[in-house]
Amino acid sequence: MPSVSLLLRRVAVLVVASALVTTAACGPLDDNGDGGDPGDQDRPIRPGGELRVALAEEPDLLDPTLARTLVGRIVFVSICEKLYDVDQDLNLVPQLAAELPDVSEDGLTMTIPVREGVMFADGTPLDAEAVKTSLDRHRELDGSARASELASVDSVESVDEMTVQVTLNAPFAPLTATLADRSGMIMSPTALAEQGEDFGTDPVCVGPFRFSDRVAQDRIEVVKDPNYYDAENVHLDQVTYRIIADSTTRFNNLRSGDVEVLERTAPIDVAAVESDPSLQLISSESLGYQGVTINVGNADGITEPPGPLAGDLASPLSESNVVRQALELSLDREALNQVVFVGQYSPACGPISPASPLSSDAAQACSEHDPAAAMDLLAQAGIETPVQVDMMIGTDAQARRLGEAIQAQAGEGGFDIQLNPTEFSSALDLADQGNFQMFAIGWSGRVDPDGNIASFLTTQAPLNTAGYSNPEADRLIEAARASTDLNERRQLYGELHSVVRPDAPIIYLYRQKNLTGVVDTVAGVEVFGDGLVRLAHAGFVEEAE
Repeated sequence: MPSVSLLLRRVAVLVVASALVTTAACGPLDDNGDGGDPGDQDRPIRPGGELRVALAEEPDLLDPTLARTLVGRIVFVSICEKLYDVDQDLNLVPQLAAELPDVSEDGLTMTIPVREGVMFADGTPLDAEAVKTSLDRHRELDGSARASELASVDSVESVDEMTVQVTLNAPFAPLTATLADRSGMIMSPTALAEQGEDFGTDPVCVGPFRFSDRVAQDRIEVVKDPNYYDAENVHLDQVTYRIIADSTTRFNNLRSGDVEVLERTAPIDVAAVESDPSLQLISSESLGYQGVTINVGNADGITEPPGPLAGDLASPLSESNVVRQALELSLDREALNQVVFVGQYSPACGPISPASPLSSDAAQACSEHDPAAAMDLLAQAGIETPVQVDMMIGTDAQARRLGEAIQAQAGEGGFDIQLNPTEFSSALDLADQGNFQMFAIGWSGRVDPDGNIASFLTTQAPLNTAGYSNPEADRLIEAARASTDLNERRQLYGELHSVVRPDAPIIYLYRQKNLTGVVDTVAGVEVFGDGLVRLAHAGFVEEAE
């Protein structure tokens, strides 16, 4: 979803782009459209207290350069601010930058003023040199998950103490949106120098809270940061993120008062939350997608060039796009939504939300459920049925229900899917290594569709665990990144979908809603379309006298 700063034009075009952003907002986030409790404005919040948040998975390393999980982003929003952020309408707004960037006429130079009077949690002042240090680390550190996101950046320089100049090797329309996520997170240069590769074990950034402690598979604790530039408006003393993988257990913890916020309420629990007067439900449309990633060429890990799979990983599914097309024909997206998610989600066929102004009919093209046609495809290709496939799934009840539904549907189309429940962080490691055949996983979504596409479908991109490589797809992705014309980008993404869809390295299945449960004694929790739980202004409601 482009915004003022996504289209690399100057003032005249920026005015037009602003109107596009307003149109692109994904609708009301709750009854008041503000992403929070409808009664928050009238409920004073008392200072202090510890807020407990139930997370669905264990976050990976809390290093913005290396991290890749949604739950990690939820923790980061409390401790690691970015140059830019999104507001409740998904417009891009300054955060650690003082204002939106000034972009040159040719789209090759971006000038970013840095917010003044800001300190990191360790007391180090924020300045242009600190921004340069972090952006260079995101671009250059071995194993960086941000490198492809910033591949268009040629250099970063400190123009003066509080101004950064970013020089590009080609125009890159999504850059400001990219800097509104982990690529724009700025880390303390003092802590980076002291901790080096261990930064993620004790991250130091700018945020309403600072990192305090972590117990693996149990909890992450953050405490109010007195150095924060807006500390006077931060109410809570501490936030504890508790890792509770099972959705039923998470919900029971919310009802019992053992946690106050439930990240990703299961669809089957929505009715119970809505009927309980002691609970609130914050609902917003997601920017992302969920589906099945198929290993088509990740033979030696994501750091190595793609190639044919060998041994137990090799199968007709990895070797033939016709077999993958047959698998897609076997799956009934609408039935999955109704049976597994009680109709709370929406079927999806691609990485771009239909609400985006960069979407089109071509980008939403989808195969109809037709298991008989799937069997015919396999027969015509001379493939013996049933095709044996192993699929990694999560370990919670909802993941099991989804896996079993996919298993049953695929069985009608000539596939025998064996489910492999795997703890989330271990599954990510296996996917990186290429040690899987199929993986039921999705993406929380980004404001600009490039953030849902390039890192997964570009050859050897850091999140391309499918090992997918198609030169024409690479060309279209790069062309869409470089274009500053809305209509051209829309057309390019439609063409990209028509190229990638027959290859089916990812079978897109559905789009989630962001469903966040909150106890009624808490106010100020915000959840926008990006799915991040924002707690900077959250707290416990003052009791009436």
